[in-house]
Amino acid sequence: MTSLNTLPIPRVRPAAEAHEHAWSVESRHPTSEGVVLYVRCSACGTRRVDLQPHPHTPPTALSTTLGGVTPSAR
Repeated sequence: MTSLNTLPIPRVRPAAEAHEHAWSVESRHPTSEGVVLYVRCSACGTRRVDLQPHPHTPPTALSTTLGGVTPSAR
């Protein structure tokens, strides 16, 4: 039996399902530091800015992921 003076148990919503981003380059611009890449995840629309200092090295993220649509909000 429950008391009438107790509060309901708060329900924690599960975090949006995480996925591995599939980055596509939207534009690229050469700079003195290397090539700046503006990339977008084709699955969720999240954007990020990367820097590729040399053509034979993988790009590294200069920014955190920005915006995008969560998969459940589509």
